[in-house]
Amino acid sequence: MPELPEVEIVRQSLDKKIKQKSIKKVIIRNKNLRFPLPKNFSSFLMNKKIIKVDRFSKYLILNFKSGEFCLIHLGMSGTIHIIDSKKKLKFTNASFYHSPILPKKHNHIELIFNSLKVIYNDPRRFGFFELVENSEKLKSRFKNLGPEPFNLNFNMNYVFNYFKGKNKNIKTFLLDQKFVSGIGNIYASEILFLSKIYPFKKASLLTREDCKKIIYYSKKILLRAIKKGGSSIRDFKDTLGSFGNYQKEFKVYQQEGLRCKTIGCTDTIQKKIVSNRSTFFCNSCQN
Repeated sequence: MPELPEVEIVRQSLDKKIKQKSIKKVIIRNKNLRFPLPKNFSSFLMNKKIIKVDRFSKYLILNFKSGEFCLIHLGMSGTIHIIDSKKKLKFTNASFYHSPILPKKHNHIELIFNSLKVIYNDPRRFGFFELVENSEKLKSRFKNLGPEPFNLNFNMNYVFNYFKGKNKNIKTFLLDQKFVSGIGNIYASEILFLSKIYPFKKASLLTREDCKKIIYYSKKILLRAIKKGGSSIRDFKDTLGSFGNYQKEFKVYQQEGLRCKTIGCTDTIQKKIVSNRSTFFCNSCQN
C-alpha cells in the first residue's frame, strides 16, 4: 500500500497536470470498489473545475471551484495513470506494473479532460472514491484521524500523553491512523530503528526522550522519502515513470538476515510477523 510519501508524489503529479482543468466526461467501468460509487458520481464530477489537488494522510483530495471535493484512497493496489493525448505520452503515478501497458480489465474509472485523461486502475479494488459536499463535511471526515507527522500538533505533549496507560506496542501505534496519519509499515520500521526503540516495547514505557526521537525521525524520514520520490517496493513510479529511490536508503525494512548498518554493530536484522505485518529490527540497537 502506498504510504504518505508515495501518495504525496502522486498528489504533486496530479496537481501539476490537472489543476485549473475541468472534467469533461466520466467513464465508470466498474462501480464496485471497496465502497460502491455513489449513484450521482458522474453527474457530481461533470464540468467541475479542479483548482488544486491536496492530500491528507493517504487520501488525495480534488478541490473543485464549486467548493466541493472528491477524495481518492488508493487502498492496497490502486494506481493512477495520466495519459496526455497531445504529447502522446503516458505518465504513470503509483504504478505497480513493469509494462507501460495497463491491464485494462482493472481500469475502473476514467476522468476525461480536454487534452488528457486520468485512469484509476485497481486489481484488488480496495481503493475508493468519496464525494464531499463542502469544507465542513471534509473537516468532519478526518476528525477521527490523528495529525500528520508534519503537523505542529504532533508534538511532545500530544505523543507522551497519548501513550500514558497504553499497553499496546509502539509499532502498532505508529500504524494506527487515529494516533498519527500517514505512516505505514515501511516507514514505521525505519523510524523505530533510527529512534533505537524496540518495536514491541509497550507505548506506556516510552520516555520523553523516546517520544522526542519518534517525532524527529517521523518528520525526517518522511520528508527524505518524498525528496527521493518515494519507495519502489512494488515498482512504484512517479509521474514520469521513474522509480522512487528511498528504498536504497532502507536501514531495516526488507533487510532480514543482513548485517545491521549501525557502525560497530555486528548483529543482523531480524523479522517478525505480528498481526500479519512484517516488522524489521535490530535486536542489539533497538531496546
